[in-house]
Amino acid sequence: MRARSAVLVVFTLATGLTVGVVAEHVWNLGDRVPGLGMETMEGNAGDQSGERRILYWVAPMDPNYRRDSPGKSPMGMDLVPVYEGEEPEVAEEPGVVRIAPEVVNNLGVRTATAERSALSREVRTVGFVTYDEKRQSQVHTRAEGWIERLFVRAAGERVKKGEPLFAFYSPDLVNAQAEYLQALRTGQQRLIDAAWFRLKALGISGAQRDQLAETGTVDELVRVYAPQDGVVTRLNVAEGMYLVPGTNVMTLADLSQVWLIADVFEQQAAWMEVGLPAEVRLPYAPGQVWKGQVDYVYPDLDPKTRTLPIRLTLPNASESLKPDMYADVALFASPREAVHVPREAVIRSGNGDRVVLALGNGRFRPVEVVTGIESGGRTEILEGLEAGDTVVASAHFLIDSESSFAGGFRRLTPMDDQLEPEPPPVEAEGVVNTVMPEAGKLNLTHEPIPEIGWPTMTMDFAVTDAVDLDTVAAGATVRFTLSPASDGSYEITAIVPVTN
Repeated sequence: MRARSAVLVVFTLATGLTVGVVAEHVWNLGDRVPGLGMETMEGNAGDQSGERRILYWVAPMDPNYRRDSPGKSPMGMDLVPVYEGEEPEVAEEPGVVRIAPEVVNNLGVRTATAERSALSREVRTVGFVTYDEKRQSQVHTRAEGWIERLFVRAAGERVKKGEPLFAFYSPDLVNAQAEYLQALRTGQQRLIDAAWFRLKALGISGAQRDQLAETGTVDELVRVYAPQDGVVTRLNVAEGMYLVPGTNVMTLADLSQVWLIADVFEQQAAWMEVGLPAEVRLPYAPGQVWKGQVDYVYPDLDPKTRTLPIRLTLPNASESLKPDMYADVALFASPREAVHVPREAVIRSGNGDRVVLALGNGRFRPVEVVTGIESGGRTEILEGLEAGDTVVASAHFLIDSESSFAGGFRRLTPMDDQLEPEPPPVEAEGVVNTVMPEAGKLNLTHEPIPEIGWPTMTMDFAVTDAVDLDTVAAGATVRFTLSPASDGSYEITAIVPVTN
């Protein structure tokens, strides 16, 4: 036991002596070689823990909006830092803008490729079923008289050709019948022809004339018969009514064939021609398709809707198509070769149409285009794009960046190395909705403010201490001054009531 303890003590002393010698050697070496001491190790640790330097802060939606400190953008979004070594390069072309990749991803920006292919010219519109006017009859009388008996009691009743519709008493017809019988008794053909001519002018048919000659008796109640098969669509008389020539007694319509009137937009009017194939679907019969073709293109546009009416003729033996039913109509014109993009990729404004080219690496550039036809969710591009160009299909973020395309997107020019100056104060008018003196705020509905690209909006504004909220009442129309705050938002620095 004592031997083991002695060995352990000797080993410990030897180890300590060795460590001491090595430490002294290193210390002396540090004295002879500058920079190899403890201070060098500390310096290396400090370099490794150094943080990236922030150059400035920028609005996520507008790379031209820069500030020296954190804050809010005019849209109320947090400014994001730009670090040294990560600042965007100056755009090589006028109008090119850069958007941070994380912003592009967060907004779900979609792109699409301009394609050159056959663009189907399909027109989808709505229409309504109506009577075929070529299969309608208007029933009139040619003599004055009174309706003594009406065989059709209500609109909607069906009649067959030759069935009696009504019987009426007319003194003129009674006299004309008597004259015809008198002419027959004389046997003079000239008188007979003259009497028959008068009967025919008053609406008496050849069959009724023959019956009159056979019986030799004047019929005081003359019957009027249906000129065709059909449905009574209008009944304008009742028993006992007095009729004069020109009175529309009733209207008959044959429903075995109907018309469908559809409207197409003005820009699609040039596609319309007789014989164009069409498909018709009705909401009440899902899955059922009626096929037809355009048989007439009306010569003028509806001045109110700026649409061109076209007419289809559809067979309707089962009479399942009822007049005044609404229908979905698809018209198929011949396709044509064209460059086209998704419809949502086109930004339309009063100054023309534009698309946003995606140049890669977060770079975008707006270009003006001339658009053509629209079909199947695609828009034809006549000028401004070539097949293979990549465009942004969801460009709303570019518009929202400055609230309006005309006021903001056209000003998205390449960034320079200088920070933007603070925007000047602007004046506007609005109506006070709520006064919040405890919070130091006002809720206003203001008119458009073109200086900063704001449309009419209702929003809360902070007010400075210079504004006396006790002099402001809800419902008052005021003129106020907006000045930029330190956080990038706007606050009211002056307010006065507007007197009429």
